[in-house]
Amino acid sequence: MNSTLIFQGKPQITTAIAGTDALFPVHRIFCVGRNYHAHAAEMGVSVDKTTQEPFYFTKHPSTLIPTGSEIEYPPQTGNYHYEMEFVVAIGKEGFNVCETDADDLIFGYAAGLDMTRRDLQLKARETGRPWDLGKDFEQSAVITPIVPKAQTGIVETGAVELAVNGETRQKSDITKLIWNVREIIAHLSKFYHLQPGDLIYTGTPDGVGAVEPGDRITGFVEGVGEISLIIAKG
Repeated sequence: MNSTLIFQGKPQITTAIAGTDALFPVHRIFCVGRNYHAHAAEMGVSVDKTTQEPFYFTKHPSTLIPTGSEIEYPPQTGNYHYEMEFVVAIGKEGFNVCETDADDLIFGYAAGLDMTRRDLQLKARETGRPWDLGKDFEQSAVITPIVPKAQTGIVETGAVELAVNGETRQKSDITKLIWNVREIIAHLSKFYHLQPGDLIYTGTPDGVGAVEPGDRITGFVEGVGEISLIIAKG
């Protein structure tokens, strides 16, 4: 007996690769929470690397949209936040990876936005519930074309900045990550078999805040990419 699909499945989610027509097929999106001390503090918590481990949440690949997009203000929120991030794209399989081998898994790098329904996230946090409604929703993961590691080398430093309507709101550097990229890859690979196509949003600096319809977000990760997003007027 031949099986048939009851409806047409969604196409493979992809993102652009800088300097080529080739596309990067996206498998999963992992996001690191509270990975800059100043951001953790503004969220009302502290992070002690000596006693704590990184933690993660996920976004579905279908949430991914390219830089330059114009999107509607999302439903069921009155506190819609930007979070500028350095993104790592995985190009090889890896499980229980040592930090010394972590660089081998990297395909390249991008700049990204982790858009957040902050009121829903905080409500979930206060009640001990998952963050999905606040984090994993349509058009909430913005990304620039991925720059292959072969072009950039290993990225360990670089400014991370974001502006709203031309006013700088976030300004930091990759060097201020609490857990650096090698540590994140090694730790995450204890829990998941990392796969080609995985994206890791490594965390946001302090300075997060709300945007409104009509606002324009711009930002960059030095040497990696420039990002923009327009929140459409209602």
